[in-house]
Amino acid sequence: MQLIKHSELPISSDRELIAQHLPLQHTTLLELGCGTAFATRAISEAYPTVKIIATEVDRIQHEKNLQISDLPNVSFRYGGAEAIDAEDASIDAVVMLKSLHHVPIELMDKGFDEIARVLKPGGLAYISEPVYAGEFNEILRLFNDEKIVREAAFAAMQRAVTSGRFELAEEVHCKSLSRFEGFEDFENRILGATHSNFDVDDELFAEIKAAFLPHIGSDGIAEFHNPLRVDLLRRI
Repeated sequence: MQLIKHSELPISSDRELIAQHLPLQHTTLLELGCGTAFATRAISEAYPTVKIIATEVDRIQHEKNLQISDLPNVSFRYGGAEAIDAEDASIDAVVMLKSLHHVPIELMDKGFDEIARVLKPGGLAYISEPVYAGEFNEILRLFNDEKIVREAAFAAMQRAVTSGRFELAEEVHCKSLSRFEGFEDFENRILGATHSNFDVDDELFAEIKAAFLPHIGSDGIAEFHNPLRVDLLRRI
């Protein structure tokens, strides 16, 4: 793993990096953990010849995704990384956007088994994971400390490479941008996410709000530059 000073990292986004590193013309892309389908939509609209299979394990969000009717090249499916609804060697590239650490630790290795199964030989897995550092992480860990699961995700990825199923094609370090239109936006999108149930009482809520408010600028916007690591794995 590269030793990088977070303050020196360039600002980029998964969308930009995916465009640089993945085949997106007349290919089949599998997104594991598509969430609200924000990235799914961006890729679908920018690359209309790519076929996207977008999976989500949160049943509530999946049902919402099924109501999306204006993305003809996207197929939404319910399920987790450990049991992928796709044929063997049928996928050109797999994308996991900050979702690997949400896979239960005991199922992470199975998830990589499944990714290896569905990828074509030479196919790529694009896996972005937040680094456990930065101002935004300091707020998140007040109610959702992900240190253990993020470390487990990286360890599982290392095992996938050392097992011989994958080779590390590239490792990219950058900073991603998180933008919120005030605290209410943060509360709705983060604290109110349907994929998690945070135990936040009134006292903790006040602590979270107090930590967030100083980051709101005069325009009412709070922006965070978050260190991000992207691993590009190639199926052997």
